[in-house]
Amino acid sequence: MTALTQHGLLLERLLGGAFVCKVSDEEAFRHLQDEATREAINEYLQPLNRRLASNPDASVWFLAWRELTTDAREQLSNQLSQTWNSLMPLLEWMQLVQEALGRDSVLTAGEILKPAEFVLRSEDNHSLRERLNRLAADRFFNSQSDDLGNQVKQIFRRLKEQGYLVQPHADRQYFYVTGKIDYLLDLVRFIRDEENLPIEDEAPQQEALL
Repeated sequence: MTALTQHGLLLERLLGGAFVCKVSDEEAFRHLQDEATREAINEYLQPLNRRLASNPDASVWFLAWRELTTDAREQLSNQLSQTWNSLMPLLEWMQLVQEALGRDSVLTAGEILKPAEFVLRSEDNHSLRERLNRLAADRFFNSQSDDLGNQVKQIFRRLKEQGYLVQPHADRQYFYVTGKIDYLLDLVRFIRDEENLPIEDEAPQQEALL
């Protein structure tokens, strides 16, 4: 049985740019814990110049390039450009979550977030509300509303669309953080430590996150 036949749906998701973790797809994540499954998927992906990759903790799986050909470099450049454009608003959101909810540590996969709780903690805090208003209006989140509740809904909607949150039940307003958050923070640390880009200079509030 070929990898395409046996793992077709998983391959389709990965090739579509999905980040697979225990929260976003527990069954697929369990399959990826098996070395034989990873080898079969990598064998299928080899002619496509792709391979399975994970973050250092192996809490999230995604596809990477095998060789940086000209075409691969172009696509990777586009992906990094999109990530870079969303990086600062995402880090600001994570900082706001810490402050609004009184958390000491950064978000990790599996944590639960409730928009209503976020609104409740922010509506009587002028500083948090001002920052939230600016964040919601950022082109990444693109809220057109002046209402705090609607702004928070739009932020959560965008984070869900981008794969950073999942909503187990459409009629219940709580969300789980996915492993894509872990990937994002690992990427930021790499940029800061290896590429010597001035992450802290552009967003000094985020230094505590890293």
